Amino acid sequence: MNFAEVERDYIRSRILPDFDWVTYSTPSPVNRLHGPVQESRVALVTTAGVHTTAQSTFNLRSKTGNHSYREIPNDVAWDELRLSHVGYNIQKVSQDINCVFPLQRLWELEIAGLAGSLNRRHFSFMGYIPIVGPLLNETGPEVARKLQEDGVDLVLLVPA
Repeated sequence: MNFAEVERDYIRSRILPDFDWVTYSTPSPVNRLHGPVQESRVALVTTAGVHTTAQSTFNLRSKTGNHSYREIPNDVAWDELRLSHVGYNIQKVSQDINCVFPLQRLWELEIAGLAGSLNRRHFSFMGYIPIVGPLLNETGPEVARKLQEDGVDLVLLVPA
C-alpha cells in the first residue's frame, strides 16, 4: 500500500469520530529562558513524522495513531530526511522539509551567532495521536528527560 492509499483509507475511515479533545484544568507551567538565545542550547521537536532513511517510518496504518518518536541527529545529511505522516501532503512539504523541521534555518542562525549551540539530537513525533495516554505517560516524558540530560535551554515545537 502506498502513501496515497493509506491517506485515502485514513480519510474514509475516521475510526474515532467521537474523539474527545484532551483538556486540562490547570495551566501549563511557564518555563522562562534563563539567558540570551545566543547562549542557549537549542533543540527541535516536530510533529511532522520526520525520520531518516536509516530509521523505520511511522506507522501510518494505525487507526489509534503512533506515539513513538525518532531521534534526528543534528549532523544529519539533509538528503537523508524523510516524512511519513497522514493528513497533509508530504510530497509538497518534502520539497522543503524546513517548513516542518527547520533544522537548516537553525544551522544558519547558529553560524550567524543569533542562536546558541544546537543540541546533538532533535525529536520527531507523528502528529496524529488520538489516543494520547502513551504519549503523555511514556514517550513525551522520555523525550523531556533526554532534552534535560542534554542540557537543552530552548525547545522549538514545530507542529505539522
